Amino acid sequence: MVALAFLAAGCGEGGAASGAQVTAYVSAPLGGADVGGGKALCRQVREAVGDGFEEGDLRVEVTCLDAGDGEGGWTLAQVGANARRATEDSAAIAFIGEPAAARRQSRPIVEAAGIAELGGLGRRQAIATILAVSEEGGQSDPRQAVLDAVEG
Repeated sequence: MVALAFLAAGCGEGGAASGAQVTAYVSAPLGGADVGGGKALCRQVREAVGDGFEEGDLRVEVTCLDAGDGEGGWTLAQVGANARRATEDSAAIAFIGEPAAARRQSRPIVEAAGIAELGGLGRRQAIATILAVSEEGGQSDPRQAVLDAVEG
């Protein structure tokens, strides 16, 4: 499926080397009776970024994580677990998903790791932020570039 490794190139402290891969994480309910929104979000990000979008020296992968409770909703425990999983990936540049109530769980986790939490942006704006940073290319620190784009 989607590559999670950063393949010998560092993101963050080490910078992005030629051929670097970075990961945008999407966290949303992906199972249960009412999962249309979660699956749609994941599909939209994959279609917009392209599963393995590549621009210059930077390749963006999309990893979708299930934040669901098995019935179509989300749980704070799963949201937190997904946020922690993103922080364990040195290639993570963004975390997208969840309604505002769940972002109170994920935001402190991903932001403490220096990863932009894009769930508060509209879907199109979150995707546009990732694409803009990706298209700029030559970023020595794509993670910081996404953070700067969100804050700027």
